[in-house]
Amino acid sequence: MKTTIAEVKNYVGQEVTIGAWLANKRSSGKIAFLQLRDGSGFIQGVVVKAEVSEEVFKLAKSITQESSLYVTGIVREDSRSPFGYELGVTNIELIHEAHDYPITPKEHGTEFLMDHRHLWLRSKKQHANMKIRNEIIRATYEFFNKQGFIKIDPPILTSSAPEGTTELFHTKYFDEDAFLSQSGQLYMEAAAMAFGKVFSFGPTFRAEKSKTRRHLIEFWMIEPEMAFTSHEESLEIQEQYVSYIVQSVLENCALELKTLGRDISKLENVKPPFPRITYDEAIKFLQEQGFENIKWGDDFGAPHETAIANSFDKPVFIVNYPKDIKPFYMQPHPERDDVVLCADLIAPEGYGEIIGGSERIHDYELMKSALEKHNLSLDAYGWYLDLCKYGAVPHSGFGLGLERTVAWITGTEHVRETIPFPRLLNRLWP
Repeated sequence: MKTTIAEVKNYVGQEVTIGAWLANKRSSGKIAFLQLRDGSGFIQGVVVKAEVSEEVFKLAKSITQESSLYVTGIVREDSRSPFGYELGVTNIELIHEAHDYPITPKEHGTEFLMDHRHLWLRSKKQHANMKIRNEIIRATYEFFNKQGFIKIDPPILTSSAPEGTTELFHTKYFDEDAFLSQSGQLYMEAAAMAFGKVFSFGPTFRAEKSKTRRHLIEFWMIEPEMAFTSHEESLEIQEQYVSYIVQSVLENCALELKTLGRDISKLENVKPPFPRITYDEAIKFLQEQGFENIKWGDDFGAPHETAIANSFDKPVFIVNYPKDIKPFYMQPHPERDDVVLCADLIAPEGYGEIIGGSERIHDYELMKSALEKHNLSLDAYGWYLDLCKYGAVPHSGFGLGLERTVAWITGTEHVRETIPFPRLLNRLWP
């Protein structure tokens, strides 16, 4: 019976064959232990000299790391294994013998591993990271589909920018200027005026030079937009969504979290409602904590967000930022002209902002004035102004950065480890 490692639980006591790679091995006299992987999981194959042919045992002792094999054996339950099963090997067929695999069981630096990302993905911890990333994506689609959202795909090459042009990758689209998308938000707002509730999931690009553990040049964003939705209602959706994906990971990725050594007690408390503090309160708190240089009107950096997050045991919303440090499209606060109806959701444990959102301006004259104030072309944004001209309604939305969210949920130190193939590192991949 040919099967996968993930499915061997269905064949306890039976002989199966799996196609696998050798992740590692150890031997002791008349027994060899093969750590096997096939993409669906990891399992130990036990080769006992007295139970196999001399040729098979010799092969088991000599197989090199990352060689590919067909392994046949009896599936056994094993309480000592994190996976719960092992394979009593009866036969091995070598497919391809690998030599001088560069990522050995010894310690390697992050830069070395990132330069070999195409191979590093095979490791047990990277496998766990990607399985959890996949679960978050699966749960995202499930959550928004259950809530009646429609998935819409905005363009990756755009002519306009929601956050301003200073962080955009410029290119040419035939004879016109174009940019790699930094957000699909403006297009999603147009889609929300057609479908009510929409979301997108796609790559975004920021041309900012940063080597911090929390930043990427290329990352993936989930961006919902909702018509007839206030800022307060949007906050409730955000906390429901984040709680949903965390609970889905806890339920469906227990083995992967254990592989990563994640303290799940820090995730089990992630349930609505989330605490909320105003920007004003955050400034006062930081000043009391010894951040003497922070003043009203400043944006927060990583140390500030970490200090705030460490005061709570679940994600925290910081609401109502000054309008001068936020993008042009945010709805002004109804009772103050110096702040806007927005929020950043800060993850615990120093992982920083995972969501940014706001209520959007829907008044035509106010939007026109905001574009002019930010020196943005009314011609380039004419289509966006149309949303305020034809059936404008109050609407809100937000964007969740997938990689930083994965880093927080998995407890991964560096955000670059959460994206399968980050093309822009210190150099371009071939």
